[in-house]
Amino acid sequence: MVNLEVKLKNLILKNPVMTASGTFGYGEEFEDFIDISQLGGILVKGTTRHHREGNPYPRMAETPSGMLNAVGLQNKGVEYFCDNIYPRINHYNTNILVNVSGSVIEDYVETAAMINELDKIPAIELNISCPNVKEGGMAFGTSCASAASVVREVRKVYKKHLMVKLSPNVTDITEIAKAVEEEGADSVSLINTLLGMAIDSETRKPLLSTVTGGLSGPCVKPVALRMVWQVFNAVNIPIVGLGGIMNAKDAIEFILAGASAIQIGTANFIDPQITVKVVEGIKEYMIRHQVENVTDLIGAIKTQ
Repeated sequence: MVNLEVKLKNLILKNPVMTASGTFGYGEEFEDFIDISQLGGILVKGTTRHHREGNPYPRMAETPSGMLNAVGLQNKGVEYFCDNIYPRINHYNTNILVNVSGSVIEDYVETAAMINELDKIPAIELNISCPNVKEGGMAFGTSCASAASVVREVRKVYKKHLMVKLSPNVTDITEIAKAVEEEGADSVSLINTLLGMAIDSETRKPLLSTVTGGLSGPCVKPVALRMVWQVFNAVNIPIVGLGGIMNAKDAIEFILAGASAIQIGTANFIDPQITVKVVEGIKEYMIRHQVENVTDLIGAIKTQ
């Protein structure tokens, strides 16, 4: 019998498979396809302090081995989530994490404080890839100072597990990871989407209304793996790896690179049962390689 349980500090997962925010809705959308209780956790879609309509259409485009999105954090705001969504999903027998986003630090703080009061939400994922409107639009997560500042302020009001989602659109992701660790992050998740664009050569127009968007899917996996491995060797807090995970083999690679858990994103659009298939695939791998505890695989890459 293999043991799939992992611990992200005080957050216990029955297995290392989670869903990536923005690709799994609120879980309800997948109830006809899988038993959500079989997962280690689900990340509900990005939640902001106030209602957001998101970006104009078109805001999704296929690319070779991936996809671009510029949805723009469309959601009805944290109050709507607390009053209407939370009562519908708090029965799930798994960890429910809320992805918290904002345009100014005050938004992050107020949203986190409200979610802190929800008993069945044991953690949040702080999305610091959002543009800081007070700093001219540069993302919070692209400088150590701004990343540290938002984590520091949220840590003051949020008393449960604080996961920080890191942007790959930086010079050195390890420096950002160390900055948020110093300010009280309990774990980090990486990577968020890479910045990309696509053009229709016939119309000579961008395929996205926003011109650029977030690139995800198998094409980003090598970059994500590299960054997970780098951060694993730079910080002492657990890492949740994501970026192009399409099957159990991909998930195991991320764990070997240093991830304690993984998130599946784009693959949910292709196969709504992929998450439970990955759980089974990890079990099969462990049996085949005679690994008793999945934690024995974390960071077990052989570099020499």
